[in-house]
Amino acid sequence: MMAKHNHDEVLNAVRNEIPADELLCDLADLFKIFGDTTRMKILFSLFESELCVCAIAELLGMAQPAISHQLKVLKNNKLVDCRREGKTVYYFLADDHVRSIIDQGYDHLIEDRKDDLK
Repeated sequence: MMAKHNHDEVLNAVRNEIPADELLCDLADLFKIFGDTTRMKILFSLFESELCVCAIAELLGMAQPAISHQLKVLKNNKLVDCRREGKTVYYFLADDHVRSIIDQGYDHLIEDRKDDLK
């Protein structure tokens, strides 16, 4: 009969580091927001400059209502913010964390693709 190894110490250490379920659920929901190609295109376009809805719609070749809907989702999740200038509303990335999250994911994909080419 094989002796059972004791992993209680490592399990206790890991248990103490896992965030609460509520926070993990919120984190999973945040990553779901990034799971839409249109939203990703909008976020990438805002890397370069703040833009109004009509500029984003033209850039992506989409209707303004569709862009407005996605911007609302991004704004509700604090990924973009906006400012008003007269009747025009300009959107921009809410903070540097948004760029970092996307950059990290993009770098990960590019790294994987470089490995595939070897």
